[in-house]
Amino acid sequence: MSGGGRSGKYPLAPAAVSQQKQKQRPALTAEEQALFRTAVADAQPLISDRIHHERSPPPAIPRQREQDEAAALDESLHGPLLSDLFLEGGDEAAWRRDGLSLRVLRDLRRGRWVVQASLDLHGHTRDEARAALATFLAECQAGAQRCIRIVHGKGQHSPGREPVLKHLVLGWLSRRREVLAFCQARPIDGGAGAVIVLLQVAR
Repeated sequence: MSGGGRSGKYPLAPAAVSQQKQKQRPALTAEEQALFRTAVADAQPLISDRIHHERSPPPAIPRQREQDEAAALDESLHGPLLSDLFLEGGDEAAWRRDGLSLRVLRDLRRGRWVVQASLDLHGHTRDEARAALATFLAECQAGAQRCIRIVHGKGQHSPGREPVLKHLVLGWLSRRREVLAFCQARPIDGGAGAVIVLLQVAR
């Protein structure tokens, strides 16, 4: 065993091999360097090798709709009571203006009046429903349509499953001067989800 150098039994370490290859690699000629610079002349350096991931925005919360529903529920539960609104058969509401014959209301409930126009308030907020109802009543009176139907829904998607819009619509109708009477629709016309309204003749 000689003490001056390494024999074949002891290979060079990786770092030493890399240094050895670098020493053996010939240097680029001036012509090769010029060709390389020409080839990469249009290359742009990378600003960053990191990809920035934007976080997904949080889901939108329908604050205004929640506030409308809460206000509508409060108005329907704690608003002025309709002293002349009575219930028949549980939840079936009926109303007639003072001085109007009970027979008119009875005929309305039995479907003896032909429904001439209909308004569907599904998906409306409280303010939207009130505005749509006022516009619809005015159009019906202008068109001499006396028996109409208002679809207010059964409150399946309202807070506490309360028929909020139904209570509001009944209250609004009882305060309209053009409304003579109203009652819950027959099953064929929507049942508890709609009300049949009788309007007075426009003057």
